[in-house]
Amino acid sequence: MASKKMKMIKKSLLILLLIAFNCDKKDVFETNKQVVINPIAKCEDGFAGEYPCNDYDLLTYFSLEDIGGPDTTGSNCWGWVDPDTNKEYALMGTNKGVTFIDITNPAKATIIGTLKTTTENNVIRDIKVFSSFAYIVSEAPGHGMQIFSLGQLKDVKEPPVEFSSNENYSLIGSAKNIIINETSGFAYILGTTRDNGSPVFLDISKTPVAVEKGFYIKDSYANNAEVITYNGPDTDYIDKEIFVGSNDNNIVILDVTDKENPTEISTINYTNIGKTTRGSFTQDLNFFIIGDEKDEQNSAINTRSIVFDFTDLDNPIHSFDFEGTTNAIDVTSYINGNLLYQANTTAGVRILDVSDVENKNIKEVGFFDTYPENNNQEKNGVWSVYPFLPSGNIIVSDFNKGFFVIRKTNS
Repeated sequence: MASKKMKMIKKSLLILLLIAFNCDKKDVFETNKQVVINPIAKCEDGFAGEYPCNDYDLLTYFSLEDIGGPDTTGSNCWGWVDPDTNKEYALMGTNKGVTFIDITNPAKATIIGTLKTTTENNVIRDIKVFSSFAYIVSEAPGHGMQIFSLGQLKDVKEPPVEFSSNENYSLIGSAKNIIINETSGFAYILGTTRDNGSPVFLDISKTPVAVEKGFYIKDSYANNAEVITYNGPDTDYIDKEIFVGSNDNNIVILDVTDKENPTEISTINYTNIGKTTRGSFTQDLNFFIIGDEKDEQNSAINTRSIVFDFTDLDNPIHSFDFEGTTNAIDVTSYINGNLLYQANTTAGVRILDVSDVENKNIKEVGFFDTYPENNNQEKNGVWSVYPFLPSGNIIVSDFNKGFFVIRKTNS
């Protein structure tokens, strides 16, 4: 009898274990299943709600007052994926600091909190991420570089909160932009109050510590740059760290492998140069595409994407220009795969197919215009765009309107 009872107990325990196991499996399935994307405004007949569009939907939106209260203006943006949870976050820059937004499910996007500016408010603010730390610079006097552990975002129970930075690196004064080469673990600070805005090289490989390792002062003010560990067609520079700087009056290509002795490889300019903006390598590293934020005003032309042949870094060649459909001011652009995402102020985010750039063929394949008032030569509208999230969702910051997440229709 006792033996029979024991068998029944064991059987009951087994059933309970199976139920628990199946519940756990279900929870894992529910947690890991793809979030269904339901746009708050689908792009139909050329509009997503009030916003002109072509093939890109609006997933979520926060106004500048939602983010920072009255008198808030938008600045640069960036993104981060938590390596432990795969949650996606937006880092929205403003004149007051950086606001962190959980956009894992855009329909339930949540403002987690804000890291305030170090000194005073200033709209010129840039953010990049390395090894789960955010690095933030600004032209606010004495701002330096804030170093913020993004792990803090996980512990917030009652958002929104006010965060504190983990470290502050003060030796650069103020700065306009920051570029990070994640392969080498180096940050490049641009437009500092030191040495006429020349780039400063910081070793951040031992986060959150930053150590200055060098600088380059030969050229004019550095607006922006692209820095990569090179593996392209020019075999002379394989595995070298290559810096492509967008200066006031030219493009400069540097070998910055030796931070104490950076060497100039070449420089190049182009017709109707106004003020070069950040550029990007194409996927095969054969071409480099930049914009210019003053040529529309100075030369009365439409927005240009200026293409250089970089197959020989010692001898870069101006290949051709692609003109857009408006004369709005282009601020910055990023290439992901065969698409170039252009932050185009009053004309919004413009998406260009650059897959056939070798044959001097670029075409616009979509856009989302966050500033429907006009497409004039004004520094209103889109400031920056981040198109690198695994979900395919795209972060957009607008100077006047606020924070947007967009996505290609039916993707």
